[in-house]
Amino acid sequence: MSVSINKDVFNFLDQLKSNNDRDWFNAHKSEFQSIQKEVKAFYSAINDGLNTHDEIDKFKMFRIYRDVRFSKNKQPYKTHFGGSFHRKKPELRGGYYLHLEPDNKSFVAVGFWEPHKDDLLRIRKEIELDDQEFRDVTNAPSFKSVWGELEGDTLKTAPKGFDKEHKAIDLLRFKQYIFTKTFSDKEVLDANFIIEVNKAFAAVRPYFDYMSSVLTTNLNGESLI
Repeated sequence: MSVSINKDVFNFLDQLKSNNDRDWFNAHKSEFQSIQKEVKAFYSAINDGLNTHDEIDKFKMFRIYRDVRFSKNKQPYKTHFGGSFHRKKPELRGGYYLHLEPDNKSFVAVGFWEPHKDDLLRIRKEIELDDQEFRDVTNAPSFKSVWGELEGDTLKTAPKGFDKEHKAIDLLRFKQYIFTKTFSDKEVLDANFIIEVNKAFAAVRPYFDYMSSVLTTNLNGESLI
């Protein structure tokens, strides 16, 4: 893994942040296309790294153009690059995301961003039945030292049909089950960044193994696939 992020990527994004309009972008279209090609090669290399310890069926690098139709922010372009990596379904669940943005705003994220309502209910039912395995996996030193605390949007009270006094209500209130790890600009531009991203992604495997087991079985442990 010798692919790295060149400082020109962040320089371009910085300029775009100060000149977020179509005239400037069109005047620098060739520069953007060169930068985009470089970044896509990096995402492709991340994908190759993931496939050494996981099964990824596809990766997607998101467009730089913003959908402004329903947004108060009418700036036409994103000032970051983002891309996701999809595990082989139906047996493997969870996803990986890489976000590249200057000013120390780069990060990786893993988990379940917008779980289907049936999957969300299944996760909550498993936690309601026994929350200890979830806690054991996510509190293991090898996991927690990399990924820290569980993140995601939460309900203000208990989900419908769940006891607000349940001992695992702290977990049941989550609508997303994600973890993130941030990187400084210096870390992103370092030649070893791709190695560090791959190491972080590899460290999440116990969590994905647990959640995949939950989401491919019913509460009796019988396979759903």
